[in-house]
Amino acid sequence: MSLLQVATETVTSATATVTLTGIDSDDVYMVALNNVQPATDAAYIQLRFTVGGSADTSTNYDRAAKELRADSSFGNSSATNGSTINFIQNGTNTSETHQNIIYLYNFNNSSEYSFCTFEEASFMYAEALRGRQGGAVLTETQATDGVHFSFSSGNIASGTFTLYKVV
Repeated sequence: MSLLQVATETVTSATATVTLTGIDSDDVYMVALNNVQPATDAAYIQLRFTVGGSADTSTNYDRAAKELRADSSFGNSSATNGSTINFIQNGTNTSETHQNIIYLYNFNNSSEYSFCTFEEASFMYAEALRGRQGGAVLTETQATDGVHFSFSSGNIASGTFTLYKVV
């Protein structure tokens, strides 16, 4: 297995969203987030799939995950009929950052649901590490061509977002 970079964006000053497009085959794609930080405290990274380069804002996103915590016991996280796929909440302290690996499936296939699996690690305030593994699906059949990231409140302060084709 190898990775072919399709799109990348490095945020160095506050921006509302990051959109990565270029999915044009039935291959598996992967998105890597590195050192992503919100500009507003206690915000969630939010993911939407894109159609024609624009975020699908429908309420057709379902997700489920297992959360692993260094500061307490594990937990379960799930949501149905959401307008986004939410990841771990984080803050604005210097050390509070997100790292994510997201695999994308069926994105180019208009007869199947687009879905993803994800692994994330988030270093929180008070030096607590959290991880989450899970999956999500857009419960409508349409071709999707990319991913769109934002935070639940405020801007993206910094981070690198990269879309790869798995070959």
